[in-house]
Amino acid sequence: MWWQDLLWGIWNGITAWIVLIAHVFGAWHEFPFYNTGRAGNWYDFGFLLGMGSPLLGGLRGRRRG
Repeated sequence: MWWQDLLWGIWNGITAWIVLIAHVFGAWHEFPFYNTGRAGNWYDFGFLLGMGSPLLGGLRGRRRG
């Protein structure tokens, strides 16, 4: 179902930052950075949303109001 792929993409995008740092230091090889088994339009869209969420939150906090 499309919404499951979207939610998995968001979750994997959020956790991808942690997994990427772990992969750089040689840990967690059993956890992929990107799930190729779920790859598709909705998963990719959710993954991009999840990956961008820490950056978007940081940009919002810098705005003066």
